[in-house]
Amino acid sequence: MALPNQQTVEYPSFKLVIVGDGGTGKTTFVKRHLTGEFEKKYEPTIGVEVHPLDFFTNCGKIRFYCWDTAGQENIHGQCAIIMFDVTARLTYKNVPTWHRDLCRVCENIPIVLCGNKVDVKNRQVKAKQVTFHRKKNLQYYEISAKSNYNFEKPFLYLARKLAGDPNLHFVESPALAPPEVQIDLAAQQQHEAELAAAASQPLPDDDDDTFE
Repeated sequence: MALPNQQTVEYPSFKLVIVGDGGTGKTTFVKRHLTGEFEKKYEPTIGVEVHPLDFFTNCGKIRFYCWDTAGQENIHGQCAIIMFDVTARLTYKNVPTWHRDLCRVCENIPIVLCGNKVDVKNRQVKAKQVTFHRKKNLQYYEISAKSNYNFEKPFLYLARKLAGDPNLHFVESPALAPPEVQIDLAAQQQHEAELAAAASQPLPDDDDDTFE
């Protein structure tokens, strides 16, 4: 899970692979967790930075070794986050490719799809256009790394899946970098409502999530 020169811990730890197009905010996202940033290690041979992120749960401490990869499709993880940028349609169109590459090396691992940058005003990928997670039975969260919005949600979902305990919860918040931007919560709640409404609609029957 850890890189060879990284210290390991006695409590449960999991290897989390974060994939997605460049510029979607993967690195910004893992760097929000200050202790993980402090202890990160870089492995030049495979072009990966590994950030150990600790979370405190009602069942004790757990650690995610977050592998922030530069497109290494063959890295095996125990769980994964696929990230796209809601302000760039192409990054969402590429999600199926990332998912396919992940599933080639990691079968049946819990995967969270994250739409990042929901703090940006001119959103290009509307909440109701995000259907891929429903087709593949993934969890989806709208996040804004720079404002820390929903930062913990993907980790909590993965921790529950890995522990096999739907009641697992975080008992204290990790130290996060102060928000660089503020999110318009009213607007975001509207997006989340659209997302919920879309979830009750039948899936479009087209295979590639086309945009109008």
